[in-house]
Amino acid sequence: GVERGQVIEVQPAVSVGEQWLDVCALAEIPANAGMAARLGQRQIALFHLPDSGVYALANQEPDSDANVLARGLLGDVAGEPVVISPLYKQRFRLSDGICVDNVERAVTAWPVRVEEGRVWVCSTPLAVQAQLPETAEVTS
Repeated sequence: GVERGQVIEVQPAVSVGEQWLDVCALAEIPANAGMAARLGQRQIALFHLPDSGVYALANQEPDSDANVLARGLLGDVAGEPVVISPLYKQRFRLSDGICVDNVERAVTAWPVRVEEGRVWVCSTPLAVQAQLPETAEVTS
């Protein structure tokens, strides 16, 4: 069974409201493939690359209301792992969800960590830096 005495409470330095959610077992996600999962009210697509880990993207394909991204084919563009959406064949980087064919497009990506065979996804999505080149509106 699980050793209860081994749990050490660590207070990570995270923003308020950020939660890590236990989504599934790593073994449930096929290697080099995707699987749909739920993150709260959202449907997400989890992708497992044995060489580089697990990635989480929004499962809804842009331009369609279909939750199909988890069924996309995994590939590689210039060494970056991507998923090719099933309907429109758009390629999205697993690391940040940005479409390599059209950088104006992106799907939401979430931080993922794997601990003791469980996949944990952060409830706060990754900030897409590429879409925010101008920080001029930030005034102190």
